[in-house]
Amino acid sequence: MNHTSYKNLLGRRWIYVPIGATVHLILGSIYAFSVFRKPLETLWNISVTESGLPYLVFLAAFGYMMPFGGIILEKIGPKKTSILGSILVGTGWILASFSQNIYILTLLYGVLGGIGVGITYGVPIAVSTKWFPDKKGLAIGLTVLGFGLSALVMAPLMTYLIINIGPLSTFGYLGIAFFITLVLLSLPLKFPPEGFRLGDQNSVQTEKLSNDYTPSQMLKMKSFYALWLAYTIGTTAGLMAIGISAPFGREVAKVDPLTSGLAVSIFAVFNGLGRPLFGWLTDKITPRKAALLSYTMIVLTSLALAFFGEGNVILYLIGFSILWLNLGGWLAIAPTATASFFGTRFYGKNYGIVFTAYGTGAIIGTLTSGILRDITGSYLSSFYIVALLATFGIAIVILLLKKPRAQ
Repeated sequence: MNHTSYKNLLGRRWIYVPIGATVHLILGSIYAFSVFRKPLETLWNISVTESGLPYLVFLAAFGYMMPFGGIILEKIGPKKTSILGSILVGTGWILASFSQNIYILTLLYGVLGGIGVGITYGVPIAVSTKWFPDKKGLAIGLTVLGFGLSALVMAPLMTYLIINIGPLSTFGYLGIAFFITLVLLSLPLKFPPEGFRLGDQNSVQTEKLSNDYTPSQMLKMKSFYALWLAYTIGTTAGLMAIGISAPFGREVAKVDPLTSGLAVSIFAVFNGLGRPLFGWLTDKITPRKAALLSYTMIVLTSLALAFFGEGNVILYLIGFSILWLNLGGWLAIAPTATASFFGTRFYGKNYGIVFTAYGTGAIIGTLTSGILRDITGSYLSSFYIVALLATFGIAIVILLLKKPRAQ
């Protein structure tokens, strides 16, 4: 590769970050699903638990489909994989508009749409990882920024459409728009050519010292299980906070519905910012130290909310902003750690397996907060569990979360 073409590649690689961020902005619309719940409850006369089924199933399908998405990515490449996932995402949303009850909606939107996101989600991350081996954390953080900010953009749009055309028609119109936009954004996605390496000597040296581990090799390492458990705990804490943000504001912090809705928009900004922030920190201070920082913030915030959250509006706003920030943080720490620990050659497959932690965290976090609320009558009890889990996470990180020795 001559010097001129190499410089052109270095300049051109930045285009993949905004493309990936826009893809994730659309995929992250699941975080705004709560705006559908009340209209669906009214439409079909269903319970709060039933209206949450599509959200829960979507997150689980998304998380557990990721390993298969990694296999597909390795076989057919980023463009075709992203197009395949985009078709499923769009189709899931479009077909959801024909649902006759919550269970059909759960199947079409939750399962089909979730599988589509599971296939598509990892593609822009893998592309950024391979194009930016010298700035993995920052590039990944900026790429997944769109997913975190999605609720801020999508929730008002969805609310407007639901009011004017109803919830089912909203699924249909958005599905058509998502289908077309995602397929078009998929077309430029590709990996760098063979022989593409880094821009500075320190990064080159780092790359030479790292190993590329296959999924089967990775699954035999303590580092993988430490990262998986740490990721599960981080996402459990974050997704519990996301699931109860609005009702906690109304029931515990005693704010009015309008303020709690505005607060969720603010929290979404912090969720988005957590991704590039912790991606940058992971590059600078290592995945291990970034994880310890995140857990320390989660423990202190959870204990503050548990003990002093009742009627405390300021603590509600600050505390939930920190928890949303850290959920975003883990969605940058984990993919960066995967590339750093296990290499980039098999990254699609490896991160797909690691990402099943997100699906597990989604199930645990969503169910636990609801069950504890029903048993204790308050959302405050959830934060004792979160603090305990994060303390356990600190122990895992200190004892086990270490980069494997190069073989």
